[in-house]
This record gives sequence, structure tokens and C-alpha cells, in this order.
Amino acid sequence: MASYSNVTIPSKIKAWLYAKHGNPVDVLKLDSDLRVPEIKEDQVLVKVVAAALNPVDAKRALGFFKDTDSSPPIVPGYDMAGVVVKVGDQVKKFKVGDEVYGDVNEKSLDHPQQHGTLAEYTAVEERLLALKPKNLSFVEAAALPAAIETAYEGLERTRLSSGKSILVLGGAGGVGSLVIQLAKEVFGASRVAATSSTGKLDFLKSLGADLAIDYTKENFEDLPEKFDVVYDTIGQRERATRAVKEGGSVVTIVGGVTPPTFKFVWTSKGSILEKLNPFIESQKIKPVIDPKGTFPFSRVLQAFAYLGTGRVTGEIVIHSIP
Repeated sequence: MASYSNVTIPSKIKAWLYAKHGNPVDVLKLDSDLRVPEIKEDQVLVKVVAAALNPVDAKRALGFFKDTDSSPPIVPGYDMAGVVVKVGDQVKKFKVGDEVYGDVNEKSLDHPQQHGTLAEYTAVEERLLALKPKNLSFVEAAALPAAIETAYEGLERTRLSSGKSILVLGGAGGVGSLVIQLAKEVFGASRVAATSSTGKLDFLKSLGADLAIDYTKENFEDLPEKFDVVYDTIGQRERATRAVKEGGSVVTIVGGVTPPTFKFVWTSKGSILEKLNPFIESQKIKPVIDPKGTFPFSRVLQAFAYLGTGRVTGEIVIHSIP
């Protein structure tokens, strides 16, 4: 593995960026002449080794939340794993040479950074990062932050606790695959059910699902069993409310809401990653990367095209970044 501890920071770097909104496959361009971002006193400069793509990256490029976004040109990317090469004056947790991971946008839809993670270097607030779990590669670590923070924060809001049951809609996706694992290993759910297409049922069971439901053959809301919590990652809120017990909770991360469903948008926090690192290092929680989902930096457009198919299992990761 390359060593990044004695890296010489260049004056110009490579990054993918777009100057106008549209399909990322059409608007993204590789720029080889970008300035290295300046760091503020509470930030570190990270040499990005791997970066993940999430559905939010495509929605952002399409202009879904342009009213609250930074203004173009924008270097996309939320998640990354890399090495600290410079620290701001107020930084206390990290030093040069530390291997870190995190989601660089504290409020995901509210003025995310103009300079994200699809770049050789990125500047990020210390509070958004954690030390990379020792047992994970940079690729594996990059696949986790936004998805695991979304999964964890949603479960926390539903007050899922030991002995309760949960149904996860979209269990094979980036967030869903982590909801299954967290519900079982961290929150102590007694029964975890999840939906997927036919070919992914065994995968759901490998993550810890007690019941894998084939949505192509069964309507989950018609099952006699009802659940304390339904975690909807795919935007099926009306059907979800028919699968929850009276007094239970439905949380969604897609689409509109009607009670008892509630929606939330995750906040990036290094403290959540720190809390979950022991579960990751003991391999109770594992990152999920699509079997076809690791793309080199030169093939970012192909990675976005694959993301757009909606058939991704787990995460897509860009590696290696020059």
C-alpha cells in the first residue's frame, strides 16, 4: 500500500466537477488544474484515497436542492477515507499521518461543501471525522460514513430497542444493508425482516435478517406479522404504515410523509463513527460494497451511470484516487 505520511502537497490537483446542474454523466468534467483547498482553523486537509458515491450525489448534481446548495462549480462527493496531511490551529483530535474517514458535509442538504471528495485532496472539519477502523481498507471505510450515519440516526429516532421487531424496506441498498446490521448488533432488535428482489434474499440473511421478503412475489403490508418499527429507504410510506403495529414508528429517508411516518435528513458526525468503530473492528458491522461497484478515478462517469441503474447492492467506491 502506498505511504501517504510524507506526502508533498502539490499546488494544483485533479478533481471531478460540474459548472451547471444536470445528469452527472453529462455535466461532470475532470479538471487537472484545481487549487488545493485552504483549511480553516478547525479543519484538516486530507489526501483522499477512496471516495464513495451515494444517491444524494446524483440528486445534488441534478439540482434537487439547488436553493440550499453551494453555488457551482461543485466538486461532488460526501464520503471519503484518506490520510491527514495538514491540520488547522484548533485541531486537537488528529495529526499528520492519521488515517481517517467521514462524510465531509455536516448538513447533507444545507450548503454542502463546494469542494467535496471526488478530488485528490479535500478540507474537512475535525468534528466530522473519525480514525479509520484498523481492520478496514480505505475502500471499505469510504463506503460507510453517510450510509451508516443515516441508518444509525434513523434507528435512534424510532427508539428501536432490545426485544422490538423491525422491517427494513430496501434491505440490500447502502443504507438498508446497514440498518439490518445495526438493528441486530447495536440496538438489540429481536426480529429483523427486510425486503429485496429474488436474487438478494440470501444476502439479506447473511447480514442478519431473520425474515427475507421477496418484494416481487409478496406484498409486505399484507403479511399477518406487523412490526414495531418500519425503516423505509425506498419511498413506500403508505404501504409502510400498513406494516407497522399500532403505536409503532415508521421512518423514511425518501419522499413525502404522512403520520405516523416521519422523515429526517442525516447530519454528519464523527462522534457516531467513533461510537460504532468497536462494532466495525469486531466485525459485527461490515461495509457492503457492490460486487461491480469499485471504479478507478478515471471512470467516475461510468460509476455514476451504474448508480443511476438503481440496482446497486450496498455502495459504489472510487479508488484509487491519484
